[in-house]
Parts: sequence; structure tokens; C-alpha cells
Amino acid sequence: MAQATEDSDTSTALFWRTAPLVFLLFWSGGYSFAKLGLAHIEPMTMLALRYGLAALALVPFLFRRKLKWPSGARHWGALMLTGFLIQCVYFGLAYLAMKRGMNAGTTAIIMALQPILVAALSPLVTGARSGRHLWLGLVLGFLGVVIVIAGGRTLGPSPAVAVILALSALLGITLATLFEKWHGLRTDPAIGGVVQYVVGFAVLMPAAWATETMAIDWHPELIVSLAYLVIANSIISIGLYIALLQRGDATRISALLYLVPPLALFLAWAILGEVVTPAAFAGLALSAAGVYLVNRQAATQRPVKSKAPS
Repeated sequence: MAQATEDSDTSTALFWRTAPLVFLLFWSGGYSFAKLGLAHIEPMTMLALRYGLAALALVPFLFRRKLKWPSGARHWGALMLTGFLIQCVYFGLAYLAMKRGMNAGTTAIIMALQPILVAALSPLVTGARSGRHLWLGLVLGFLGVVIVIAGGRTLGPSPAVAVILALSALLGITLATLFEKWHGLRTDPAIGGVVQYVVGFAVLMPAAWATETMAIDWHPELIVSLAYLVIANSIISIGLYIALLQRGDATRISALLYLVPPLALFLAWAILGEVVTPAAFAGLALSAAGVYLVNRQAATQRPVKSKAPS
């Protein structure tokens, strides 16, 4: 019995050590596979289909024994708000930006600013003090994105619209992360996933019906894209992201997120044939330096008071 318990503890520890790396790999591929599928389907239709499939795939996990369900309206409301911010605001606007022509790699670089914004705004949630490294990192990160955008050949035919959509998506994932840190409620990943995807489907299916033709070209690229997005992105990546946040590993995730852009750029080149310009490399280097400085600052921050409700 003792040996079985020890083996279980070892397996659990190994899982949580490798979880951030699995999240990083699958999250980085999401941009390229989304862009691949968007050539054959409109963005809101694609997301509604993705969320419907993901919710159905998670339903069997709701019948596990000793499943701990959320208690009270506050917990359910927190789940739904997080689902709206991530699935509708973040993914919805990011997909619209890519549909407007923004490169997958450029989208990934913009979204990589999330750790900087989380660190800059975290004092509003945790009471931790900001330092000079944080603000220097913030400046470098945004300067890197400006260089990538100004470098051209990355935004498509609607550059201003694409940038506004991508920055709004960035705000969505930032608010979701801060909200998760603030409320501190833990949820079973299967329950959280189903709630999030039902919310996403409920919001984006009517949006697709009202604004799109909902025509679907069942090309093999779309099928591969949906399979990846449902399994690797919606179920594994998002589940790990929320679980790690709830364990208090937000800083560890942020430390890995600056590796997303180079991975995403490589995958965009390999899968989509996107050209990586010298400006993209220069901007990526500045953004990575900025996020590194922010994470260095975050590692030394100590909260002075908590603003989360008891």
C-alpha cells in the first residue's frame, strides 16, 4: 500500500512538472492550425463548431466518481465569465485578426505580451509592488511588437483592423488570467471545460448565424485543423492552463510563454510557409527580452495584501 501511494505521488509530481511544457507545445501550434483551417471556414462558425465538439468530447469525463461540482452561483458565474473572456473575446478576436490576414506568427508575438500585462496589472489584484524591471520589460515588449508590425508582410489587407482585433484579444486573455488569480476558486478541468465551451458555443453560434454565411468547405486541412484545435488546444491546452493557474503557477506559465513566439514562428513557417522577416526576428528578440525582465521581477515580488474576497 505504501509503495502504491509513493508511486502515485511520484506520478502526480511528474505530471505537474511536465504539464507546463505540454501546454507550451500545444498552445504554440494553435495559431498555425487555426490559420490553416480559416482558409476553408469563417471564424465564428469555426469556433462554434470547435466548442460544440470539445464540449461533447468532455461530457464522458463528467461521470467520474467523486467529481467535485462547483458550489454556489458565484462559482458558476466565475466559470462562465472566464469562459466568455477566453473562448469568445480571446479566441474570437484572434481568429478574426487572422482571417483579416494577420500572420499566425505575428498573432503569437502580440499574444506573448500577456505575461507583461498580467505582471503590470497584478498589483491591482495581489497588492504586489511593481519594480523598474517590470516597466522596462513592458516598454521592450511593446517596442518589439511595434517593430514586427512595422516590418510589413504580416498583417494582410486590413492592417489597422487586424491590429485592433489582436490587441483586443490580448486584453481578453489578460483579464481572464487576472480574474482567475483574483477569485481563487478551483474547478475540475472537465467541468470547467464543458462550461467554457457551452458558453462559447452559446455566444458564437448566434454570432455566426447573424454575421456569416456558415458555409463549410470540408477540406482535409480543415479536418486536421479542427482535430488539433479540439483535442490539443481546447481540451489539453486550456485544461492545463486553467489547472496551472488554479495551482498558483501563473508565474511559471508566464516564464514559458516567451517561448511561444519562436515556436509559433517555426510552426507557421513549417505548416503555412509564412516568411519570417528580419524585422520579425528583431521584434521577437525585444519582446522576449521584455518578458524575461518581467518574469525576473515577478519572481521577486512579494504581495503586501490580498484583495480577493474571503
